[in-house]
Amino acid sequence: MSATATDQLPVLVIGAGPVGLAAAAHLVERGLEPLVLEAGTAAGAAVRDWSHVRLFSPWSEVTDPAAEKLLAPTGWVKPDAATYPTGGDWAQRYLQPLADVLGERVRFGATVTGVSRAGRDRIVDAGRAAQPFVVHVAYADGREERVFARAVIDASGTWSTPSPAGASGLPALGEKAAADRVTYRVPDLADPAVRARYAGKRTAVIGSGASAFTALAALARLAKTEAGTKAVWILRRGISGSTFGGGSADQLPARGALGLAAKAAVDEGHADAVTGFRTEAIERDRDGRLVLVAEDGRRLDPVDEVIVLSGFRPDLSFLSELRLGLDERLQAPVELAPLIDPNQHSCGTVYPHGVNELSHPEQGVYLVGMKSYGRAPTFLALTGYEQVRSVVAAIAGDRASAERVELVLPETGVCGGAGLFDRPDTEQQADGGGCCAPAPALIQPGTGSPAGSGGC
Repeated sequence: MSATATDQLPVLVIGAGPVGLAAAAHLVERGLEPLVLEAGTAAGAAVRDWSHVRLFSPWSEVTDPAAEKLLAPTGWVKPDAATYPTGGDWAQRYLQPLADVLGERVRFGATVTGVSRAGRDRIVDAGRAAQPFVVHVAYADGREERVFARAVIDASGTWSTPSPAGASGLPALGEKAAADRVTYRVPDLADPAVRARYAGKRTAVIGSGASAFTALAALARLAKTEAGTKAVWILRRGISGSTFGGGSADQLPARGALGLAAKAAVDEGHADAVTGFRTEAIERDRDGRLVLVAEDGRRLDPVDEVIVLSGFRPDLSFLSELRLGLDERLQAPVELAPLIDPNQHSCGTVYPHGVNELSHPEQGVYLVGMKSYGRAPTFLALTGYEQVRSVVAAIAGDRASAERVELVLPETGVCGGAGLFDRPDTEQQADGGGCCAPAPALIQPGTGSPAGSGGC
């Protein structure tokens, strides 16, 4: 296929979530034709899975400008900018209307099973860059199809591949056998059946991020009305001044409030914190309850349920025939990885970046949104919207716009090394608990952090 013919092909977008649909809106704005493939049955399928959870970003920070322009002629009215939507609100009031206006450019029940270069597997060099991408698609009705594209934007996220309870990155021994009592999602305690599962029960919560905070706060509320309800918070590191996030110093107040709610759950006795505990096995006692065992041999008292909220990881299986440049630890693009490495940063965000940090040896393919962060734990919708604005500009040939950052992100108010492994609590407090965040600064992609960034 000639280069001219390839340029007439659509840009394939994988995933009809917030970032994938924003990518499609930017493509339309640039006069390029998108084709969005979504495995779920509706826009924001992953978001709908946590429809009961309230975002810590307000409406003003979770809609994309190009998407708003596309929606405007339909009579769509942006919700109150200062209010905080739930996942369900986000999907119903913004994502689904956006998918509707894109129309046949979005296909549901369409799972991407493989991406390659037409007629060229991963090994072949000759004529590779001149070939379009070929994408294999499996539909919910059993059909299979081959689609050609000029470029591929993978915004499929990481929701489908939660990290296991095992601290080694592998499932703990017995974790799969205990699947009937283990979940990897924040439970919806407003659902009577779910509420009954945790009411009056002892539940272990594994994780230290916003999702774990949300689960702890929900269980604490349940404990106030249901006697016997207790949470056991499992932390792989110690508790320090930065454990509960930025608190009142967080420039996203709702995000800071999550950490404060988790702290209150511990302070009020609704949750017991177990520190330096790296789960290696999940066993059953005689009554069928679960016993968590650490790598150092410690055994916790039995629990009835386990909620694992230890992060997510990208599914790279269907990209195996592409030449991706990924960091060996984070599985994020090599230029982006140093900015988001949790071994070095605990700011909860990253300086704005774009096509330079998201490019791969295979030209024309981009991982964006949560998937671009690989195994790094924190992501903001604003980051993804800036990513796709830059990437689409590059695909359209507008390199100047692609390399111009048009975003300022908030900081958490807590900066410094993340301390992924245990250190004395006093030491963690010294380097992580009292650092003040600098004012947000604009930075050109690829130039690193601005001076005075506090290590973030």
